[in-house]
Amino acid sequence: MCGIWALFGSDDCLSVQCLSAMKIAHRGPDAFRFENVNGYTNCCFGFHRLAVVDQLFGMQPIRLKKYPYLWLCYNGEIYNHKKMQQHFEFEYQTKVDGEIILHLYDKGGIEQTICMLDGVFAFILLDTANKKVFLGRDTYGVRPLFKAMTEDGFLAVCSEAKGLVTLKHSMTPFLKVEPFLPGHYEVLDLKPNGKVASVEMVKYHHCRDEPLHALYDNVEKLFPGFEIETVKNNLRILFNNAVKKRLMTDRRIACLLSGGLDSSLVAATLLKQLKEAQVQYTLQTFAIGMEDSPDLLAARKVANHIGSEHHEVLFNSEEGIQALDEVIFSLETYDITTVRASVGMYLISKYIRKNTDSVVIFSGEGSDELTQGYIYFHKAPSPEKAEEESERLLKELYLFDVLRADRTTAAHGLELRVPFLDHRFSSYYLSLPPEMRIPKNGIEKHLLREAFEDSNLIPKEILWRPKEAFSDGITSVKNSWFKILQEYVEHQVDDTMMANAAQKYPFNTPKTKEGYYYRQIFERHYPGRADWLTHYWMPKWINATDPSARTLTHYKSSAKA
Repeated sequence: MCGIWALFGSDDCLSVQCLSAMKIAHRGPDAFRFENVNGYTNCCFGFHRLAVVDQLFGMQPIRLKKYPYLWLCYNGEIYNHKKMQQHFEFEYQTKVDGEIILHLYDKGGIEQTICMLDGVFAFILLDTANKKVFLGRDTYGVRPLFKAMTEDGFLAVCSEAKGLVTLKHSMTPFLKVEPFLPGHYEVLDLKPNGKVASVEMVKYHHCRDEPLHALYDNVEKLFPGFEIETVKNNLRILFNNAVKKRLMTDRRIACLLSGGLDSSLVAATLLKQLKEAQVQYTLQTFAIGMEDSPDLLAARKVANHIGSEHHEVLFNSEEGIQALDEVIFSLETYDITTVRASVGMYLISKYIRKNTDSVVIFSGEGSDELTQGYIYFHKAPSPEKAEEESERLLKELYLFDVLRADRTTAAHGLELRVPFLDHRFSSYYLSLPPEMRIPKNGIEKHLLREAFEDSNLIPKEILWRPKEAFSDGITSVKNSWFKILQEYVEHQVDDTMMANAAQKYPFNTPKTKEGYYYRQIFERHYPGRADWLTHYWMPKWINATDPSARTLTHYKSSAKA
């Protein structure tokens, strides 16, 4: 996890523009570098480093003697870099996983390169020999990327939008900043004056399709067909592999543990893999909540079962409310459910950074979207409609859960790893017949639970524990985080403000006081940037006015379960 930043064709003084890059210094607390591009006085790269692999030669932009005309700035992890290096017999100059991008590009061009990368990434690749700039982002947008481009060819790119909003450009008083779409790459021509022109934007991978790099990986052979035992076995093989490949790091690994199905499966599998890899430290797991929270109790059970070094982080309503401003600044969104769920994750990340030496953090993100884990999936009119909704949620992850997971951890210099969004695991899951993936016997994610039924990885009551929204599970059923927030904003936003909401905020007009309060904070930090969020996250197939799982009729509290 690092911070990348680049400018092409800047009219303003680069030493002034470079100050914008310091807005993302939290993403790389270990080192930073600015580097101008030879022959292009108005082009430069900025890089903030979190040293996770190759402590010695890991600085960027990556330049190799063999390709003096290539410059690479990237944020991410390429899990199959060694496999690719061995297969194509590339001569490596460093131990950096991203070096593979330069070798693959030289061998087969950008399309071939990006389809071969098994991992999470956002990159800027400059080829001064062919006068081209390439931007690329992973399938689900696990690693963030934003860009701003003007009509006269000024291009600015950054891991977070906050590194672009204060940039100056003579032709444009207000620089339009937007997220770079996941699963895409863009080709741009580089002109002699350092300006660029977009040539094409290409969608290179759909989450349903088996990735091209699957041809070269070493996963044991999957069994064909959709017989239930075959499918369960294949899911276990792929999930195990998804966790195993993500052990790639020189830093200490830990895991977030909410006590729900997803994080528990990740933690248990991770601990097993670390033992097999003969890692010399105990796995640390972290849970957060207020006293009496269902998540803390459930996480404790899992930690005892798997034998991790477990940490419980307690917070009170005042601390949660006080964190809202910095959370919204970090997130760059005002989406209600994202902000709510981010507070706990932000505070736990802060604790990890301050009190431990763990840097690489595993988590269960992506599972609910992939395996139809949200409670409203019980209301899906048909398996096909549920499948459609699952794919829509995956496509929009970069606006919601993946955004939350990245920004709350990156704000504290941590790197998040999400095995459920592994290319092989997710494309296989999505290839299964729609009727296999829907909730069954009133239980969501039935297939996933069933797959691990006989593994004894986690306690049975956790394996079959009903869904809790993270923002709900961290507080007690008696007084949820949801209710605490409602009571607080009631005194911050009055009825007159709500009556004028459509006038003040015509785009994505907040419908609740909580929504209005978050929007106010967002506009203070990022005035006029509301279009970064295309729409609010909201459950489907029910007349919901609020995204909290607790407002849904299907909701079961642990007191009743």
